[in-house]
Amino acid sequence: MKNIDRRQWLKTAGLSGGFMLFGGLNAVAMEATPSAIQPYRVAQLNSNENPFGPSKKVRAAITNTFDEACRYPFRALTGLVEMIAEKEGVTKDCVVVTGGSTEGLKAAGLTYGIGGGELIAADPTFQAMLRYAENLGAYVHRVPLNDEMEHDLETMAKRVTSKTRLIFICNPNNPTGTLLNKDKLLSFCKAIDDKAVVFSDEAYYDFITEPDYPSMVQLVKAGRNVIVSKTFSKVFGLAGMRIGYLIARPDIARRLRANVMANSNILAIEAAKEALRDNDFYKFSILKNVEAKNYLYQTFNDMGLPYIKSHTNFVFFKTGRPIQELNAAMRKENVWIGRPFPPLYNWARISTGRMEDMQLFGAALKKVMG
Repeated sequence: MKNIDRRQWLKTAGLSGGFMLFGGLNAVAMEATPSAIQPYRVAQLNSNENPFGPSKKVRAAITNTFDEACRYPFRALTGLVEMIAEKEGVTKDCVVVTGGSTEGLKAAGLTYGIGGGELIAADPTFQAMLRYAENLGAYVHRVPLNDEMEHDLETMAKRVTSKTRLIFICNPNNPTGTLLNKDKLLSFCKAIDDKAVVFSDEAYYDFITEPDYPSMVQLVKAGRNVIVSKTFSKVFGLAGMRIGYLIARPDIARRLRANVMANSNILAIEAAKEALRDNDFYKFSILKNVEAKNYLYQTFNDMGLPYIKSHTNFVFFKTGRPIQELNAAMRKENVWIGRPFPPLYNWARISTGRMEDMQLFGAALKKVMG
C-alpha cells in the first residue's frame, strides 16, 4: 500500500465492486479459469433488468463520486431534482426522488392505505404497493384483466366508492406487457380522479414504441389528482443502485415525500444524473431490447406457443403447464424465468437479455418443453 496512491486504489477497488454488481460479469468471466466461469453461465431472465447497464459513462460517474461518499446526498439530490423537473416539464416541487420506484409505490401505499383506505388495481399486476398497503390495514379491490389481458377500466371504475383513496394502474402492465389505449386511459383518469387519486406506474414507459403515446405526467401538469412513478432500474440499467422518482402535484408530492423512508445515496444520485445525459446508451438499450424481443417472438412462433406482444423488456407467454414445474426445469438448464403470477399459473414471464442469454433460453425451452 505504501507505493500505491490510496485514493486511486479506493477508486479502483470501488469500480471493480461496481463492475461485478452492475453487469460486468461477462468481461470478468472471460479472464477467469473455467471453474470460475460456470456460475456466470446462468441466464438471469427473471427480474426485467437491463444486462448492459450501467453505461461506461455512468460507471465513470460512480467512480468519480467515491470521494464524496462521506457526505450526505442532499446537495447532490437538488441537482438531480432539477434535471428530472426539466426532463418532465414540471416544477421542482413536483418531484419526489425515491429508492427505486418500489419505494415510491410503497410510500403511496402508506399515504393512501393506512387507516383502512381502499385501493383498486388490476389482477395480476405489480404487487409492491398493494401488499404494502394491505400490511397497513388497507383493502385492495383486485379486478381481473379483460380477455385481452389488459386493465378492465370499466369494471375498475364501477368498484369506486366513497372509501376509495387510490386507483393503481401499471401501464405497460407487469407481468402481461400490455399497453392501454391512450384515449381510453386519458378519459378514465379525467373521469375518475375527482373521486380518487390515480397512480400511473410507468416503470416500462421508455420501451413504448407507439408514436406520441403520452405519459400521465401531462395530467399532473394540468393539476389533476394523478401520481406518476418512473425508475432508473430498467432502460438506464441501474436496478442495483435503487433510484427512481414520483411526479405529482406539489401538495400531493409533499404528502408522499413525508412518507419516503430510505431515500437514495450519493452514488446512485450521480449515476442517475449521468444516465440522463447518456443518450447513446439509452438508444442502445432500446434497440437491444427490440432485438431480444424479436428473438423471443420467433422462438414462440416456432414452438407454437401463444404469447402477448410486449411494450416492455419482457414477454408473457403461455406454457400450457404449471409455471412452478417449468421454473424448476429451466433452472436445471441454468435459466431463470419469472415467478408465478396467480391466477395465470400456466403463463410465464421472460425478461429480455443479451443475445447469448436469449439463445440459452431458447435451447433450454425447446429441451424442457419437448
